[in-house]
Amino acid sequence: FLRAIGKARLITPLRSEGGHRRYSRYQLRIAARARELVDQGTPIEAACRIVVLEDQLEEAQRINAEYRRAAEQADPPPAD
Repeated sequence: FLRAIGKARLITPLRSEGGHRRYSRYQLRIAARARELVDQGTPIEAACRIVVLEDQLEEAQRINAEYRRAAEQADPPPAD
């Protein structure tokens, strides 16, 4: 499965000096989510796209929250 999602370019493992694939915890978490979708009947290409979009959404939400915090600190709401 890891090779299949590698072919779909969802993850790209690092290689050890001996040529063995090395996956980060993040990559394994992404692979596990793709596996869940495939096990539910989603084609692997679609599962990979869904995982990428979910990851992008999570990152956008994190950035948005940072901007909100920064804006609140820069201009606190007026006291009543």
